[in-house]
Amino acid sequence: MSAELTTAKLDDFFKSFLEIDGFSSCDKSLNGIQVDNDGTGIRKLAFGVDAAMETFEHAAAINAGMLFVHHGLFWSDPVRLSGNIRRRIKFLLDHNICLYAVHLPLDQHPKLGNNAVLAELLGLENIEPFGPYHGRKIGYKGAFPKAVTIEEAVKKISFMNRPPLGVYPFGGKEITSAAVMSGGAAESAKDALAEGVDLFVTGESSHEVYHECLEGKLNMIAGGHYCTEVWGVQAVMCYCGAELGIETEFIDVPTGL
Repeated sequence: MSAELTTAKLDDFFKSFLEIDGFSSCDKSLNGIQVDNDGTGIRKLAFGVDAAMETFEHAAAINAGMLFVHHGLFWSDPVRLSGNIRRRIKFLLDHNICLYAVHLPLDQHPKLGNNAVLAELLGLENIEPFGPYHGRKIGYKGAFPKAVTIEEAVKKISFMNRPPLGVYPFGGKEITSAAVMSGGAAESAKDALAEGVDLFVTGESSHEVYHECLEGKLNMIAGGHYCTEVWGVQAVMCYCGAELGIETEFIDVPTGL
């Protein structure tokens, strides 16, 4: 079956469960196929977080025909095909690798998304959408069935036991609720404060919200932009393997950030 999978068919497949077109008004990161191949059928899918040369080289080494990433090459305005962008695109074309990128639709997905998986890892119950972004809520919040400490929460979401960028125990020691917004979403700590949760989990911290969290007695974990956004990519990878019967592989290229 995998030999018959073209990039067009895979595009239809991804759009069948990821709300790619539905985010077009608020997500300008060119979700979907960013660099196509020559029409050859795809026999292996690679998955990674970032559209970087290191990721591309790994994809080529394992003979992947398509690379699915969370952070693609294009974000809004047209770019000149020079420097790193030209080198990356040329590498993809030379190795006939299709680049497929999904940003906010992957953050928001209620089961396979970064935030939904983080909420599941934490063990939250009564989960509901959280964190408005251009009119869409892409995060999730919920309650713990049993109170946890911030140290226990860190262990639940640490990818490959990598330490978080920052842990800010500004609130109560017994945490009964949490809100999750992966990546660079420190500003959403203000939404967490407004909604009265005990813990806010994101990827990166921010100087601008430090005192807001301290004075508002909100616990916060900055798990790392990369380490909070491996989860959706891996969840989609597992889903593809099960639904399509195609060989898949995750490419781990951590930034430490």
